[in-house]
Amino acid sequence: MITALKLTFLLLGIGFCYRLQHSDTNEETRAAQPSKYGSLWPLPQKVQISEVSFKLSRASFQIIDAEQSFADPTCRLLQDAYRRYYEYIFVGAQTHKSSSNKRAGRAELTELQVRITSPDTECGGYPEVTSDESYELSVDQPFAVLKAPKVWGALRGLETFSQLVYEDEYGAKSINSTVISDFPRFRHRGILLDSSRHFLPLKVILANLETMAMNKFNVFHWHIVDDQSFPYMSQTFPQLSKQGAYHPYTHVYTPTDVKIVIEFARLRGIRVIPEYDTPGHTQSWGKGQKDLLTPCYSGSEPSGTFGPVNPILNTTYDFMKRFFTETSSVFPDAYIHLGGDEVDFTCWKSNPDIQKFMVQQGFGDDYKKLESYYIQRCVLRLLVEQQRDKRYTVIHVWKGNQQQYQDEMANITSSGYQTLLSTPWYLNRISYGQDWQGYYKADPQDFKGTEAQKKLVIGGEACLWGEYVDATNLTPRLWPRASAVAERLWSAMNVTDTTDAFNRLSVHRCRMVERGIPAQPLFSSYCPSEYKGI
Repeated sequence: MITALKLTFLLLGIGFCYRLQHSDTNEETRAAQPSKYGSLWPLPQKVQISEVSFKLSRASFQIIDAEQSFADPTCRLLQDAYRRYYEYIFVGAQTHKSSSNKRAGRAELTELQVRITSPDTECGGYPEVTSDESYELSVDQPFAVLKAPKVWGALRGLETFSQLVYEDEYGAKSINSTVISDFPRFRHRGILLDSSRHFLPLKVILANLETMAMNKFNVFHWHIVDDQSFPYMSQTFPQLSKQGAYHPYTHVYTPTDVKIVIEFARLRGIRVIPEYDTPGHTQSWGKGQKDLLTPCYSGSEPSGTFGPVNPILNTTYDFMKRFFTETSSVFPDAYIHLGGDEVDFTCWKSNPDIQKFMVQQGFGDDYKKLESYYIQRCVLRLLVEQQRDKRYTVIHVWKGNQQQYQDEMANITSSGYQTLLSTPWYLNRISYGQDWQGYYKADPQDFKGTEAQKKLVIGGEACLWGEYVDATNLTPRLWPRASAVAERLWSAMNVTDTTDAFNRLSVHRCRMVERGIPAQPLFSSYCPSEYKGI
């Protein structure tokens, strides 16, 4: 009996110590409370929500084009969105009790009228970095009105309207009288996914594009190839994926797959920017393209291994010209991400032909000059021949600690370049607890500089690199942590209250779950409709 008691106390002691090590006294008692902004995420620029509520009926409510709208029923983008959000409204409403909600005597809202106010609706086009995403939403009797200059703003307003809908205490779909005027703080709000280190099935990519729209992200940065694999199926150089993909048939993105991704994204107001990183990160390229990579040497003999792209051969630039000409025709966006990071100079230093070239060019022993030579020759030639304007070059800041990236942002903008930030938003780095708060507090304009410099910051991206991420864990690792970045990039600069953010984000996370997205919890909690699994 004494032995049994000792064992019991020992187990209790271990458990107590564990709780001391891993609990946060602030989080232990933390539970989401109702916000005056309901469950809006990201928070609009101007919001007025009254206590007057209306009921919505699945049988009678409809989303339609307003008579004065320049868009008509032939606009597939809007018609698809109307159907999509109608289903979200009547399947994915959240509980948000209002003191004036009474089952009897409430007026019914029967219509949301969508009015595109510009003759050039851009319905058949692709979203761009300059696209207008602003909108105005009024929810009142006799019907709600959503006004936007372009279809892109209408998409954002439809998401906001769907977030205003909730279930009252009787389970009836309801919405409060509301006036909203909204627009994004930054025009580039991106998510980076890595499909090289682990192949991402098409279904997973599309599901995350859908979730991006729920959070008002507008850029899918597709890190499509890297050292590990080359899943992009090039029609000009088919051997790249035949030799460089994990599997030439099952682990590739066909031209049809790429078209599906681009169109799915377009219908949600999302740009698709592919990244083809060179001259480093190109080991998979070399498997299908002879003489593209630099032969490495051990002493005076080739070692049998290869390094970065060979920058001294004319054939390298001929290949790059043809390859990027193809990708520019496949991806309609005006931008392409060219990487240019993490180039290991060891192989270049070992190669006697590279050494001779360095002497001829007067580079000495500075291999950064050789890297710059490659970038200038490759990139500038690409820009000139494809009639792209060098003035629209954007510098992507992604490394360093807080002080280092703030200094880098200041340096880049002082030189007159546009820039976007990713350093504080590497979501593949995980930790115990609510790390979303750190993402929420980071601001891309938080550096020492003039107002003119701050205006050169066009936004940022949350990155999910794929070393330890594949289809099994990508979505819950990304959401709702990326939602914190979404609000930072959309909402006003002074929206910084983490308590209110927690209250709204907790409900927003449950909304994503109810819509079929396995977004991980913020803390101990429950959702009215839990994730049902696959």
